[in-house]
Amino acid sequence: MKTDKIALTCQENSHVMASDLPPLNALRAFEATARLNSVSQAAEALHVTHGAVSRQIKALEAHLGVALFAKDGRGVKLTDAGARLRDVSGEVFDRLRGVCRELTREVEHAPFVLGCSGSLLARWFIPRLGRLNADLPELRLHLSAGEGDLDPRRPGLDALLVYAEPPWPADMQVHVLAQERIGPVVSPHFEGAGRLRKAAVSQLLEESLLHTTSRPQAWPTWALANDLDAQAVKYGQSFEHLYYLLEAAVAGLGVAIAPEPLVADDLRAGRLIAPWGFSATPAALALWVPRRAADGRAEQLAQWLRAELAGQSV
Repeated sequence: MKTDKIALTCQENSHVMASDLPPLNALRAFEATARLNSVSQAAEALHVTHGAVSRQIKALEAHLGVALFAKDGRGVKLTDAGARLRDVSGEVFDRLRGVCRELTREVEHAPFVLGCSGSLLARWFIPRLGRLNADLPELRLHLSAGEGDLDPRRPGLDALLVYAEPPWPADMQVHVLAQERIGPVVSPHFEGAGRLRKAAVSQLLEESLLHTTSRPQAWPTWALANDLDAQAVKYGQSFEHLYYLLEAAVAGLGVAIAPEPLVADDLRAGRLIAPWGFSATPAALALWVPRRAADGRAEQLAQWLRAELAGQSV
């Protein structure tokens, strides 16, 4: 088959290209020795032993079939072949070092792009953004909002802040920030708020509850955690996103359900009340970082978020 021949040719070419070049470690040992004019100094610069550098140089000479160094008293000096390789390898490694420095600077000065849901961004993150920027100015945080399309593997995204349940993906470094706690909330101006303040939790089964289509399992999960029949829950007005659901609750349209951090500010300000408190779920608020992109900035952000969440209990 023609395709098989093309594949075989590519494999053969790849093998030839690989065999044309000596091992990178051998070239590094040679370049450092030639640049520093000392095997001992090269070993120190490369953080290896004197013997390791000598073995790499011998392997390189064997690969090329020429001597690169000759003895010169107690030291060594380059042969003509060694001088030729020094000039080329020195230039190549200098360019590599320069490019690596530039790439490192670009990463250090690039913004850290964090994805999260629009509800989490609007109701929790933005009120704390000024404090975060003051505490972690070097982070240069950029927020990217989304809902159902959030994917930590998306190009250009450094991390994702999300409520999710384990097990965690193997290709993600997951920083668990806080266990999720959800509970019913209602405006004190809701017409039934006075009655609900003193009512048993089972009274909620008599209410038409506000809910969101983005997380239909929220009410059943809470009901089961409070020994209620999840099938008996009655649903009223639905909303596409949690943000709209909570705005409706603040406006006095009924009883909603939400994660505690997203209503903590409203509870403190008296815009909402939580007569039955909050119940833990199997989920957690976590920072997902692709392992390919994990760096110290993600760890800094995770520590800040964890401390902020721990200090906001109502």
